[in-house]
Order: sequence, then C-alpha cells, then structure tokens
Amino acid sequence: MSNVEVGQPFESRRLAHEAGVHRPLQAGICGTKKAGAESIVVSGGYKDDEDYGNVIIYTGHGGQDTSKNQVSDQTLEDAGNAALVTSHLEGLPVRVLRGAHKGSIYAPATGYRYDGLYRVTSYGSKLGIDGFLIWQFRLEAYQDTPVPEVVQQELPELPEIIPVPATGAPPAGAESPERVTTSVQRIVRSTAVTRQVKKWHEGACQICGVMVILPGGAYSEGAHIQALGSPHNGPDTTDNVLCLCPTCHVMFDGGAIVLTDDLTIMRNGTESGTLRTHPQHTINLACVAKHRNRWRQ
Repeated sequence: MSNVEVGQPFESRRLAHEAGVHRPLQAGICGTKKAGAESIVVSGGYKDDEDYGNVIIYTGHGGQDTSKNQVSDQTLEDAGNAALVTSHLEGLPVRVLRGAHKGSIYAPATGYRYDGLYRVTSYGSKLGIDGFLIWQFRLEAYQDTPVPEVVQQELPELPEIIPVPATGAPPAGAESPERVTTSVQRIVRSTAVTRQVKKWHEGACQICGVMVILPGGAYSEGAHIQALGSPHNGPDTTDNVLCLCPTCHVMFDGGAIVLTDDLTIMRNGTESGTLRTHPQHTINLACVAKHRNRWRQ
C-alpha cells in the first residue's frame, strides 16, 4: 500500500482491501497473535467504542449476535484480540480505517477513509453496556499522523476555567472532573532485531531479571545500547540491543544505569550485579563504551 496516503477515501471495504489497507472484507481486526495486528476498522460495530480522533478506545472482537448485541464474554484467545495484545507488547503500529457511522464525529460522511498509523498503548477488560465482559484497547496516533477533521458535528464547548481563590486556600476540585486527552510518547522501536533479542531472553530484563507478565503475554522493551540516529548513529543489530523492563529502559536511556566492559551494572555510580546474558546474544563492547562515555560515569 505504498501509494495510499493518510486521509485517502474508499467507497467500499472491497476497495480498501484491494489497496492493501485492510485485507479482510468483514472482520474488523486483521492480524494474528504471532505477528500482531496489521489494521483495524472503526465503524461503530460495538456500542462501547469511543473515538476522540487521535485516541481511540476500541472494543475487541467476539460475543455479538447478528443484531450487534453483546451476548457472551470476549476473550483474549480470539485471534483478533490476541493480535492487538501482541501489537501492544511488541510496540507494533496498526493501520486505522474509519467507516461512516453516526457514533463518531471523526467518521467519514460516506464510505471509508484511511487515517494512518496508531499504537496500542494499553488494554483491559470491563463489563460492557450489554452486561458482558469485553476487552478494550487504547490506540493513540503516532506524532506524524494528523488528527482527522470533524465532518459531522460541532465539537463540544470547552469547560469553564475556574480561577484559583486569591486567599491561597486549596481549590475545591470536582467530584466529576472534565477530562482532556493528552499523551507523552516514548517511542519503543520494534524490529526483527529487537524481537529476536527479547525472544532469546524470554522477556526477562537483562538488568534486574524482572519479567512483566500481562494478560495475554510478557512485556519487555528492546533498548539500543548506542542510540540510533544522529548524533549517536548506533547500529540496529542484535549486539547493540538489550532486553529490558520499562523501568530499567528509562534508567539506561537516561544514564542512571551504565555498563562496564566486563558487563558489570553501574547504577548511579554503584555496582549492582552483572548483566544477564545468553549464549546466542553477543554484546558489542564498543557500543557499551560509547553509551558509558556519553554519560561519563
């Protein structure tokens, strides 16, 4: 789908299929547990969906009758739901195709529209409107994905701004506060390289040994020792990648953790054990030195 641009309309699912945006002609999720989700369709198929433009609360697949009523619980064993879990765990992008429906001000007036790449930032279960267990996935647009225009309704009025009392007393607050959607994006790259490293270590952090287990699988992050891109220009190779938990990843990227040439872990200048290794996972000591020298510990 190299010739498809964000915002491109399609008159039908068939045309979106032929363009490679969303391959299934009926299913709303395209993907597998092993490979992750390629794409989803947001078209009002589930009552519990919420669409905020650059953020989508997407209800998983399963448990509906022909009238789109939820009549049974959803599970993460469903191939589509499992695919979205993998996309979250591995940091894989998901293509979003919006279809015309009255439940979203961001939906196209007719047909379908390709709205770019989103990442699955979290997921969880709850009792849906019909009283059955559903799984929902929060998808956030990548920074370079434009927010779709509002095409059907006016946006709601902004909440009134209440000034802080001049007396210095704490504000009264609100039992039902207005919510404004925002996000801070820390890009976790996922390539064949990082996935291989995480597979070697079975998701266990090489620094602290923690394995983060979530419903649907283990979560870990691939951390480049010598950072990619200018001015660091590290290689995207397995010997320049560590399997880390999110906390150790942040500390490693921020210089709170560095490694010596014998792979001793230095945490804020204090020895804190030795890096966990794997026979097939060679560590590039030149990259280790460049990371360490960058933080001068």
